[in-house]
Amino acid sequence: MSHQSKKTLVIGASDNPTRYSYLAINRLRSNGHPVVAIGRKTVQVADVAVETEKKDFSGVDTVTLYLSPGLQKEYYDYILSLHPKRIIFNPGTENRELAGLARANGIEPMEVCTLVMLSTGQF
Repeated sequence: MSHQSKKTLVIGASDNPTRYSYLAINRLRSNGHPVVAIGRKTVQVADVAVETEKKDFSGVDTVTLYLSPGLQKEYYDYILSLHPKRIIFNPGTENRELAGLARANGIEPMEVCTLVMLSTGQF
């Protein structure tokens, strides 16, 4: 199966193997996607260093969120400044306000599960 790799920023990354963000990072990497990640702690997940700062990552295609809507507010300007093609709102992270800002900036908001997209080849 040939697919284009899409640089993905995981926000809300965790090194806890029971967290969906942890599973997503591992699944993205095993599918050949470059991954950058931001979380509360500086940790390592697979071969990805999780940052605690909002770094100016270049070439981000997709931002996938694992943060509740209340915690997303501080990331609005940051996410928009990266100009991703899409923002994935995983279950529990749906946010009308950020989705509206994304649309207004030419970014596609998607309410879908990253893990499901990867397992069905729709990522």
